[in-house]
Amino acid sequence: MRTVLSLSLSLSLPRVARLGKLGLVLVLLQLLAACASGPQTARGPVNPLDVKVSGSVNRDFTAAVEYLQGERYPEAIALLQTVVEREQRLSAPYVNLGIAYYRTGDEKHAEESFLEALRAAPLDPVASNELGVLYRRQGRFEEARVTYSKSLQLHPDNLPLIKNLGILCDLYLQEPNCALAQFERYLQYQSDDAKVAIWVTDLKRRVN
Repeated sequence: MRTVLSLSLSLSLPRVARLGKLGLVLVLLQLLAACASGPQTARGPVNPLDVKVSGSVNRDFTAAVEYLQGERYPEAIALLQTVVEREQRLSAPYVNLGIAYYRTGDEKHAEESFLEALRAAPLDPVASNELGVLYRRQGRFEEARVTYSKSLQLHPDNLPLIKNLGILCDLYLQEPNCALAQFERYLQYQSDDAKVAIWVTDLKRRVN
């Protein structure tokens, strides 16, 4: 018995903005009942790809999401490893696997998992955001910038990418003009974010 799954990453902007990093990934991944990301390139819009996966992959993936939600990371890792062994075409299991590894302090395997997610779905915004945050926390600031920037070329309205690039420019690269541009761009979509509005006011004062 095989199940046809398809993933669309086109969540509405207000909904995306309300989600935290892990929450965004879990919402996207819970769509696996309708969920699988097709290859994405910078040459055009994302086209969802219907992917046939076995019912056991679907069940194990869903169970792994529940382990993640319950912060049972070793169990999630063990189950997701079996998922990616059976199905390498989808980015979602690799992203969740990377999150689980990161939560256990295993940054090496977390990075490898996020890179595998980007192999399955190049420039995927969720995988790119997770990898960029990991690079930033490791002090690999230029790699983080490149990761965010490349994905933003295809997903210019992705709020987590925009915001995290702004944070990187402001606090880590010491580039206030870059940060100001990102935060102003972010506020075009999320004008009610008071914290970012304060950051913009402060950056304008510093730039001037």
